[in-house]
Amino acid sequence: MKRNIWIWNHYATNMYYDQAGRHYFFSKNLLEKGYNPTIFCASTNHFSNVNIKIESDKYKVDKVDGITFVFIKTPSYIGNKKERIFNILSFFWNLFPTVKQYTKTTVKPDVILASSFHPLTLVAGIFIAKRFGIACICEVRDLWPESLVAYGGLNQSSIIAKVLYQGEKWLYKKADKLIFTMEGGSQYIVDQGWNSENGGPIDLSKIQHINNGVDLEIFEYNRINYVTEDVDLDNDISFKVVYAGSIRLVNNVKKIIDAARVVEKNCANKIRFLIYGDGTDKENLENYCRENNINNVVFKGHVEKNRIPYILSKSNLNIIHFDDNRIKRYGASLNKLFEYFASGKPTVSDCEFGYDLIKRYNSGIVVDHGDAEQLATTIIQFSNMSPNEYEQYCQNAIKAAADYDYHRLTEKLIELI
Repeated sequence: MKRNIWIWNHYATNMYYDQAGRHYFFSKNLLEKGYNPTIFCASTNHFSNVNIKIESDKYKVDKVDGITFVFIKTPSYIGNKKERIFNILSFFWNLFPTVKQYTKTTVKPDVILASSFHPLTLVAGIFIAKRFGIACICEVRDLWPESLVAYGGLNQSSIIAKVLYQGEKWLYKKADKLIFTMEGGSQYIVDQGWNSENGGPIDLSKIQHINNGVDLEIFEYNRINYVTEDVDLDNDISFKVVYAGSIRLVNNVKKIIDAARVVEKNCANKIRFLIYGDGTDKENLENYCRENNINNVVFKGHVEKNRIPYILSKSNLNIIHFDDNRIKRYGASLNKLFEYFASGKPTVSDCEFGYDLIKRYNSGIVVDHGDAEQLATTIIQFSNMSPNEYEQYCQNAIKAAADYDYHRLTEKLIELI
């Protein structure tokens, strides 16, 4: 049996600090099954300014909850400018000498799971796996360069885009196995004409779909043990609509605020919007609420991840907002969606994804391309819903969470390994 699993994820550093996240949960369950997972990630933390200090060496090793983390030395950066590109390149370059040095003092891997955000991690995984004579599973969590094209950062007909698409096809061809977090990964390859049935180099049989999920055991532990004293959450008279996530321009939380404004004007019910999270657009939205006399929105600021389960469990309705783009037809792997499911509360969404899980499980209502007026109407509908109908949505959410528990998802990963 292949026991030593190396997991490569440039941005897994926050998982070390949070004791949470996709590859942390995989590793936790792999340990329980007798495997030996090791997570390789950057020394810099993309999600905060707290970085791992590495002086002269290329890497540093530490453990948390029995999981070994290898931190690759990378330079600090802020934002998405050239410093971040250098950070990405440094992670790629430093992986090779790190692996050479690290294997002098530890056992070699039996399989490498190389996970994107950026494709260079997959490139390194393929080359180093070949050096060891082992398999490389490439995990695709973001379609590159398709995402860049979808968000307007790259012209699809440009030479750069064409080169990147050819590189993407090469990765999918060379990977021993492919995992897509979005359910439509196979369809994406078909649409590109890269599958073997269309004369391309990629055999669709080597593709597996393993979405993100939630560790229900940890979720329940945190819900019970990390209670947040909050007068708004504890108000059983109001109908509480919760958003938990980043507050940046790209997240367009203003649309949720505009829906709250419509609700306030048209509904006598005591509906309150609780916004948890921080970001560069938070202050602007707070000013917007004051200037427009929007009084049913409360900005709660940053909260630790372990407090999210309790907060969501006290909500009446969770809300997801996503700007429309060309890649949504291949499905979604939004981390917060599975926490929303685990809360046992329904979800309202303004974007219908391909393979939409909210619709599949009937765990909420999806208003595709929904504007603020439509969101407000749906929220009011939930606030006036009969107890039996509302409870059915809650039970459906719990069923969805059970199907995407990381215990089950790890079994799928083990089968692939």
